[in-house]
Amino acid sequence: MSKYTTGEMAKLCGVTVRTVQYYDTRGILVPAELSEGGRRLYSENDLKKMRIICFLRELGLPIDSISQILSEDNSGSVISLVLKQQEQDLKEEIGERQEKLDKLETLKRELKNVTAISVESIGDIAYTMSNRKRLKKIHRNLLIVGIPISILQWLSIVLWITKGFWWLFVIWMLAGVPCIFLLSRYYFTHVAYICPQCHTVFKPLFREALWANHTPTVRKLTCNCCGHHGFCVEVAREEVDDHE
Repeated sequence: MSKYTTGEMAKLCGVTVRTVQYYDTRGILVPAELSEGGRRLYSENDLKKMRIICFLRELGLPIDSISQILSEDNSGSVISLVLKQQEQDLKEEIGERQEKLDKLETLKRELKNVTAISVESIGDIAYTMSNRKRLKKIHRNLLIVGIPISILQWLSIVLWITKGFWWLFVIWMLAGVPCIFLLSRYYFTHVAYICPQCHTVFKPLFREALWANHTPTVRKLTCNCCGHHGFCVEVAREEVDDHE
């Protein structure tokens, strides 16, 4: 069976000789035997153990924790649990960093659309980014109810044209139009807009917002603070009250 000196162990595991010696003094990695000259000699099992120690150290585990784990009778099971936990922690860390990266990339894209970059414009972009999840939830709720209403509308029209069932369309009108009105009220009750001129978050009149020219992210409105008329950025109203 192969025997390894301290220097050979250090070289095979990519650490310093002092590190191997330190693990010996801590009782974590005691050499299998000593030579006649008093030199440390390590076995194959010691080498495997050393590699496990180095691996756990790379994962960020402190020396005391590694010592306690290796002293357990079921150290293999404990290490397996530690690895699973470490894997979960790393995945969460990667997710957090990815989220930060996504925010950074979004901010860079938004800044390209800003003609004059200022502290206020960056603040508006940062606010809309933090507000985006809440706004998506509002849009999702709207679609959950709105899509079935739209499907029923077209179904009633098709049946009217193909089968002559005009009364189905009448029923839809009596029930669907009020539902659409209520959905619109829900939507504009839960959203507000940021004025690009004075950077104020404001709530437009329902009638103006309903008929205003718009895209999925902006709507052409008149700011009730500075009077500017133009496209304003849409945000979720629940967050707006805190922002104001």
